[in-house]
Amino acid sequence: MKALTRHVDVSAQQVFDVLSDGWLYPMWVVGASRMREVDDGWPAVGTRLHHSVGAWPLLLDDTTEVLESHRPRLLKLKARAWPFGEAHVILEIQDDGRGGSVITMQEDAVSGPGTLVPQPLRQLGIVPRNEEALDRLAYLLEGRR
Repeated sequence: MKALTRHVDVSAQQVFDVLSDGWLYPMWVVGASRMREVDDGWPAVGTRLHHSVGAWPLLLDDTTEVLESHRPRLLKLKARAWPFGEAHVILEIQDDGRGGSVITMQEDAVSGPGTLVPQPLRQLGIVPRNEEALDRLAYLLEGRR
């Protein structure tokens, strides 16, 4: 998995606060078009976001589940978009020592048809999508200051 990083001018806690608001998910996750429900306790391990992916009228309803959560440093997710499959997404947040932080994002397919594509080819599609997701997240974070 290729790790992408993005510096933001907000603290790790502020980053995690936005990640903890599941209703904001479609604002920064490329492909997520709407939220249907956010489990109580999100982002505790086992809680899920109920979202739709795609563009109307071709929407797929699915979920993203928290696999690991360590506030304010780590959020590991299992994102589902069947019939395409499932992916693990890892978001790590580190303070930069100057009041900002660095977000590292990694993603790769873990089940379904996406795993039939060799990883280097999968990453050709995943990396640009996640670069845009990190840009959107940064704009959301820094615009909220």
